[in-house]
Amino acid sequence: MKVKINNNLFDVKTLLTSKDTQKGMMGKKFNGFDGMLFFMKKEPHSFWMKNCVVHLDIIFINDDSIEKIHHNCKPCMSEDCDRYDGYGDLILELPGGTCKKYDIKEGDSIDLL
Repeated sequence: MKVKINNNLFDVKTLLTSKDTQKGMMGKKFNGFDGMLFFMKKEPHSFWMKNCVVHLDIIFINDDSIEKIHHNCKPCMSEDCDRYDGYGDLILELPGGTCKKYDIKEGDSIDLL
């Protein structure tokens, strides 16, 4: 699947099950895809970086608009990891620094292709 934000196309891996959502980017690098897109219930969500190996931009999307961005979230290898909260029905994880590089900001719209 592709996600379009501000004329930038990102090839994303989609996660639909709760098991896949819980694992997310744990122990993974971006090999063969630009990001991960989580399909969620429209409600508040909280993500953490436990066992992740790369920095991430975590983007909360509500009704095809970016609601909240947590920039360059750092990996965490302990049980005491920071939480990144937001609201939406989609959550997009991109490599850390991507949002700043492409001037992606809260309020921008997204298209799923």
